[in-house]
Amino acid sequence: MSKKVLVLAEARDGELRNVSFEVIAAGKKIAGDGGEVYALLVGDGVGSFSDALIKQGADQVLVAEHADLKTYTTDAYKQVLLQVIEEQSPDALLIPHTSSGKDLAPRLAAKLSSGLVSDIIDIELAGDEVVFTRPIYSGKAFEKKSVTGGMLFATVRPNNIAALDEDASRSGDTKDVSIELKDLRSIIKDVVKKTSGKVDLAEAKVIVAGGRGVKSAEGFEPLEELADILGGAVGASRGACDAEYCDYSLQIGQTGKVVTPELYIAVGISGAIQHLAGMSNSKVIVAINKDAEAPIFDVADYGLVGDLFDILPILTDEFKKVKAGA
Repeated sequence: MSKKVLVLAEARDGELRNVSFEVIAAGKKIAGDGGEVYALLVGDGVGSFSDALIKQGADQVLVAEHADLKTYTTDAYKQVLLQVIEEQSPDALLIPHTSSGKDLAPRLAAKLSSGLVSDIIDIELAGDEVVFTRPIYSGKAFEKKSVTGGMLFATVRPNNIAALDEDASRSGDTKDVSIELKDLRSIIKDVVKKTSGKVDLAEAKVIVAGGRGVKSAEGFEPLEELADILGGAVGASRGACDAEYCDYSLQIGQTGKVVTPELYIAVGISGAIQHLAGMSNSKVIVAINKDAEAPIFDVADYGLVGDLFDILPILTDEFKKVKAGA
């Protein structure tokens, strides 16, 4: 049965996030033959992204622009989504499982009296039924959920559902949405960032993460060098953040960010269950630790036992040689 699917595309700092293309791919699975995927852009000056969304599979792009939407706020974005949902009456709604998506989705679900399947990593079709897969118990197990009535509503974890190949020949409609924002309780005037990472940690394909084993803030410098060579991002365990080796914005784990990169290099991280909850579903895990009995080796695909300050420079030099010969 064909369905009308509304997906929320996410733009940040003047760039469209990769997860926007992933929710479109997820939407296409749900829409089925003859169905349509509507991508919603919310912000200020985001209309230029509509063509990219269409080439990645969106059938129509809805653009909601307003000066008060430049930076995410719960109240403003909730008003926009509720207006668009009322106008479009979609059969399904998909939102990225990002920091803003995790804040917005449950509030929308409560307002709509709708069920919500959060943090999905896969979608299957069983006849006319849509089956969502999501991790539970800190990634130790997975559960499958289906919606028995009402609108299908889910958040999609980044880096799990592959985006469709870009098709430059695709065409679609772009429609400006008239938005009326009422009684906003908060308006963001300026954003001051504590960190300015080159690669978004949540969407990074490669992450080099450090734990207490790096011993100091200076100990993160070799990790940053390796991450730069690999085109990746630097992350950290809570222990490293608590020790003030780095900012909490880099924290990965149960109380930090949940990431699913193609390559995760854990450096000086013991592998506490709270940290594993944030990275255990990475495609390939490499652990570097001088303690051969560290729990991180239980989930690692490859393990290097030794002093990280001896191993990292060797790895970095080898990657430099590989890239130079590419």
